[in-house]
Amino acid sequence: MSQSLVKNYIHIIFSTKHRQSVILPAFEEELYTYIGGICKNLECFPVAVGGHLDHIHILCLLSKNISLVKLVGELKANSSKWFKTTDEGLKNFYWQNGYGAFSVAPYKINKVNSYIINQKQHHQNKTFQDEYKTFLNKYDVKFDERYIWD
Repeated sequence: MSQSLVKNYIHIIFSTKHRQSVILPAFEEELYTYIGGICKNLECFPVAVGGHLDHIHILCLLSKNISLVKLVGELKANSSKWFKTTDEGLKNFYWQNGYGAFSVAPYKINKVNSYIINQKQHHQNKTFQDEYKTFLNKYDVKFDERYIWD
């Protein structure tokens, strides 16, 4: 084959350090836009970026030119540096160390997009920890709860 043809949709999830509720309405849209810009710069087309007070969801098309771990590292490092400059109260902001990443079938893109856009409504009844464990169980990811939170 003379071409490398790739189409991998990825749903990435990570939280703020110690799940601090710092993604406030005053900052969220600008943060989501900034993260989407990082994705674009890395040729990982963002489909949806959203979240809630203590975590973020990113649905993007993973570029064939970057590994998932490199993408997440760039997203977290660059957005963290920028986010700290937006408000004096955020100067000690950090993302958690780990992340979750899950493949998404093309026919489920609209469903996942809607899920990300409606995070505020979703979290009226479910904590981030419960949401994240639901994803881990749905994708049959084995985990030890002692080590997934920081």
